[in-house]
Amino acid sequence: MRILIMGGTRFIGVYLTKILAQQGHDITLFNRGKKPAPVENSKQIHGDRTDATQIKDKLAGQEFDAVFDNNGRELSDTQPLADLFKGRIQHFVYMSSAGVYLKSDQMPHIEGDPIDPKSRHKGKNDTENYLAEQALPYTSIRPTYIYGPQNYNDLEAWFFDRIVRDRPVPIPGTGNNFTQFGHCQDLATAMAAVLGNQKAIGQTYNISGERYVTFDGLAKACAEACGKSPDSIKIVHYDPKKFDFGKRKAFPMRVQHFFASIEKAKKELNWQPQYDLVSGLKDSFQNDYLLSKRDQAEIDFSCDDEILAAG
Repeated sequence: MRILIMGGTRFIGVYLTKILAQQGHDITLFNRGKKPAPVENSKQIHGDRTDATQIKDKLAGQEFDAVFDNNGRELSDTQPLADLFKGRIQHFVYMSSAGVYLKSDQMPHIEGDPIDPKSRHKGKNDTENYLAEQALPYTSIRPTYIYGPQNYNDLEAWFFDRIVRDRPVPIPGTGNNFTQFGHCQDLATAMAAVLGNQKAIGQTYNISGERYVTFDGLAKACAEACGKSPDSIKIVHYDPKKFDFGKRKAFPMRVQHFFASIEKAKKELNWQPQYDLVSGLKDSFQNDYLLSKRDQAEIDFSCDDEILAAG
């Protein structure tokens, strides 16, 4: 198939591009051209996706069978693209987020659960609704927390920073909030599995790891990935309401239960995550964290120091 990928040179896009290329698809990447293409012989069109005029001028004359929109955050990002290819493509795959779900007492989140109208990801749900209204042959992907090599969000690296330096790990609340990580390779594999699957048209899929983990359990899993005993790390619990960190981020995740069922994706996409949590964390630690020498970098621990000083 002739496939357009919006982005394609950072994190998930790199994994997806490599998988689709290995499957023999004809790949074109649309991005600003700041990073090289992850595979040889893939075409690149350079432009700013937030400029609707550039989208039209640079893509109107192009023909594709499928589009992967990996980096649209607001409806205004995706609408020009959707309008341009309406009636011209077989599949439009949109990267949404499980962050759109309304906080609930009943977990895990399943597709169809109520949406949080105040979510910072509301723009993604607005986009999903627009794609459905336009009768585009779309599929929406809702990952939870994504991790793995090339992650540009401080997630697993936040824990590694403290563990490799033998620092305490400050965790808000009791440490018993459940969360969920999904490896980037597994996410890209699920996205690729959408293509050619008629069951996926008009559907939304939660994509993440198989199991859920508490904040404390995550810290211990990160310790294991770093080659340390899970019992060797010191976890310090604190009440986040007692601190004002301003714009600084004291913890990399929302302090609530946040996990979603992936049963629908497993069944309809014939997909199964290949990474368990610890093996995925080891992949990230060994093939990204250490390779980038972040273990030797200067890290801002000012929030930690305030928490620890408060005792």
